[in-house]
Amino acid sequence: MGKDKNNTETAGTPLRRGWTTGACATAATKSALHALLHGNLLDPVHITLPGGQQPGFALSFEKRSDQFAQAGIIKDAGDDPDVTHGAQIIVRVCQGKPGSGISFAAGEGVGTVTKAGLPIEVGEAAINPVPRQMMSAIIEKECARADIAPDIEVLISVPNGNRIAQKTWNPRLGILGGISILGTTGIVIPYSCSAWIHSIHSGINVARAQGLSHLVGCTGHTSETCAKKILNLPDDSFIDMGDFVGGMLKYLRQNQVEKITIAGGFAKMSKLACGAMDLHSGRSKVDIGWLSILMADAGADQDVLETAIAATSGNEVLQIAHNGDINLGQIIADKAAEQVRAILKTSDTEIQVLVIQRNGQLLGKSVGSG
Repeated sequence: MGKDKNNTETAGTPLRRGWTTGACATAATKSALHALLHGNLLDPVHITLPGGQQPGFALSFEKRSDQFAQAGIIKDAGDDPDVTHGAQIIVRVCQGKPGSGISFAAGEGVGTVTKAGLPIEVGEAAINPVPRQMMSAIIEKECARADIAPDIEVLISVPNGNRIAQKTWNPRLGILGGISILGTTGIVIPYSCSAWIHSIHSGINVARAQGLSHLVGCTGHTSETCAKKILNLPDDSFIDMGDFVGGMLKYLRQNQVEKITIAGGFAKMSKLACGAMDLHSGRSKVDIGWLSILMADAGADQDVLETAIAATSGNEVLQIAHNGDINLGQIIADKAAEQVRAILKTSDTEIQVLVIQRNGQLLGKSVGSG
């Protein structure tokens, strides 16, 4: 089967790519600016993305007067489960004071940065560098054609953006009031998980900018709740890494801190201990045979081992080990810490792994981690 340049395939089914909020904002800016300079909005409006693609966007909203022009575009994330899919990105442009240059502001539903460590300064609208560059390039080009100075004010709004942002990392990252205008390529690749990994990196940057030296990567709510009870650390120390332990650790390898704690359930930590860097159930599996070997090394009886080998899940093996007086949670914590240390490729960072039971109780804490 062939693959369309605007699609990916998974399990033989083509997945449609979509457009980032930054691409939508850029297209809306171009259409609104054309109305401000020439009297009519462009619909559809075409832009050129950083990779050279030239998508077209239909307007969902328009408004203009002698002083300003507005254009809105509904974000289409393709087949990606993006929380901003269907959001309306509205851009309002007007002429600024002579010599003021191009400025960007957050309207309703677009966040404002309140913590250091992000690529945008504190107090600025949460409009990332690449979308700013894309919009600025269009403004400079169109203003040059009209033979006027590019003194343009850009106000971006997203109706219901504050509500949408509650489903993102923005509140934890200190981006308040709405969503961010994001994107480096302008294209959303379905299930690429790039947005989540980007949020992990941002969380690390914010924590390091605050001088936090101990970061905690958690696989989910239960592990984070347990880790918070064990560790007396501020909220910004906790990184919602989900299944992307590899993505987090590789970034920490280049952006070191004094101590790293990884907290997760037994099954996911078992996969990490066995060398998996993506802990998602669809991309890595618990190795029952390997767990049985660990139990044998710990002195498990033959009948216990035979029962464990026949198990169908990691948590079933855990229960069998418990019944046989084998502290498998502790063993996995130590093995996972060894893997984390190998990924980081440094002995300067203290490593701790917490293995959490489904009920939120601690099953194991790696030896020598304090």
